[in-house]
Amino acid sequence: MIRLAVTLVAAIAASVSAQGNPAMEEPIEAPGPKGPLAGILLKAGSKSWPVVLIIPGSGPTDRDGNNPLGVRAASYQLLAKGLAANSIATVRIDKRGMFGSVAAVPDANAVTLADYVADTAAWVSVIRERTCVPCVWLIGHSEGGLVALASAREVEGLCGLVLIATAGRRLGDVLKAQLRANPANAPLLEAAENAIDRLAVGERVDATTLPPPLVPLFNPAVQGFLISTIALDPAELARNAQLPILIVQGGKDLQVTLEDAKLLAAAAPSAKLTILPEANHVLKDIKGKSRAENIAAYAAPDLPIANNLIPTITEFIRLR
Repeated sequence: MIRLAVTLVAAIAASVSAQGNPAMEEPIEAPGPKGPLAGILLKAGSKSWPVVLIIPGSGPTDRDGNNPLGVRAASYQLLAKGLAANSIATVRIDKRGMFGSVAAVPDANAVTLADYVADTAAWVSVIRERTCVPCVWLIGHSEGGLVALASAREVEGLCGLVLIATAGRRLGDVLKAQLRANPANAPLLEAAENAIDRLAVGERVDATTLPPPLVPLFNPAVQGFLISTIALDPAELARNAQLPILIVQGGKDLQVTLEDAKLLAAAAPSAKLTILPEANHVLKDIKGKSRAENIAAYAAPDLPIANNLIPTITEFIRLR
């Protein structure tokens, strides 16, 4: 069922629970292949139940939701603080080989989706031991939603999944659609789609044969990860997940569509689907329809987290 907002009663309850409940931030580590994985545990007062693990999106995205490519929205930090104010603890993490987790592997690009699932299992185990909770919730944002879905069938001790801005189509289909959406890419489409199709069947692509604008997209260093990811069907994973699922999608997301959210919801009829009409991909509300305003929010840490995102997640977790 699509919900555009939580009830006023739930919103008031969330606001009241935040009073007199100071958040406490502590470093936390999980074992990685070569060195530790690093993160931050944010608790609300002395109570650490329930606990949410926030799984980052694609690329060099850090524990706060920022990356050196220009994203400075601090979305995960704001999300964690909002949940802590409602007595929900969070762990936000640096991906293996990056930032605080740089010692975990020598090459952050030499990873697969299965590696991120293994890291999720390590985090869940550490969190359960550290906080004594029986199970951990996963919040996956963007690509992190695919990691959460893949983890549902592999990782023990999960309470449920919150999928935010998560594609409902295979990555290959998403990439093709994004390329076709820009008329300037017309001369590149045949080469790009051939490369995507080869990766989807597990074959690497010789980047030297590609038009120069496509080389960054099909960088040989990340082709192993693309191969591990590109053929996965998120809708099928959602269909087979035997856990409570909340699907949250922004109406002004430039990267993931409402159709993606609906595909996930159709595959998992027991899931709850909530649309936040004004939210963009980095979980900020956009007042108008301007693409420039939307993109500017990617570098706006002072812009609040999307309206109703925190109450929506809080209500879903509390009811379960």
